[in-house]
Amino acid sequence: MDRDEIRLPMVEIFSTVEGEGAAAGFPTTFIRLFHCNLRCVWCDTPYSYAPAKPVFEATIAEIVQEVRKYPNEYICLTGGEPLIHGEKSRQLISALAEIDYIKDIHIETNGAIDLQPFQDLRETNPFVKAKTRFVLDFKLPTSGELDKMIHSNFALLEKQDEIKFVIGNDVDFEVAKEMVEKKVDQGTPLFSPVFETMQPAQLVEKMLEHKLSSVKLSLQTHKFIWHPEKRGV
Repeated sequence: MDRDEIRLPMVEIFSTVEGEGAAAGFPTTFIRLFHCNLRCVWCDTPYSYAPAKPVFEATIAEIVQEVRKYPNEYICLTGGEPLIHGEKSRQLISALAEIDYIKDIHIETNGAIDLQPFQDLRETNPFVKAKTRFVLDFKLPTSGELDKMIHSNFALLEKQDEIKFVIGNDVDFEVAKEMVEKKVDQGTPLFSPVFETMQPAQLVEKMLEHKLSSVKLSLQTHKFIWHPEKRGV
């Protein structure tokens, strides 16, 4: 099948500002794919996986066409889990990286997908190599999905990548701290609080107390700008 004709289940494509991580504050085109292989307790996008249904299907050509409606140089490829579609996801990433004015594609992946095929793509496609970053969301105990994490993914990360730890309590913090100390070689660790159970000030205090000088606090600023449950922002 021609790459442009490959179809993917979709939730939404929209333009907003990135709310977290290295690209926070930049106008960004969000591409949210449907389906996820995890069911995190505190997931804030349950409409992106079953029993919900895809909002629509789109070919890669149609996705690229929609992206080109926006002038944003940044793309966030997210879900659900955007890499769950395997070769289809690889082909989409290649097509997005070939858009001339795009300079950054950050791929939010949940830690339970083997990154090797996508790292191989980075190594063989110069556009993908130059423009893509993984944002590896390593799940901690309060997510209920810690046992699904693929630890070998850490060795595949590069300097430009990010590792996000969503921290809900002290146990989560200790596990995240251990991962940073023992597993993270390259990439920037991000600690993000679950607001209902871990206040930002509390998390900052713990980061300073434990001298985590390589860790960056990451707040979901879009939830300060809009209502936390508002979609399409």
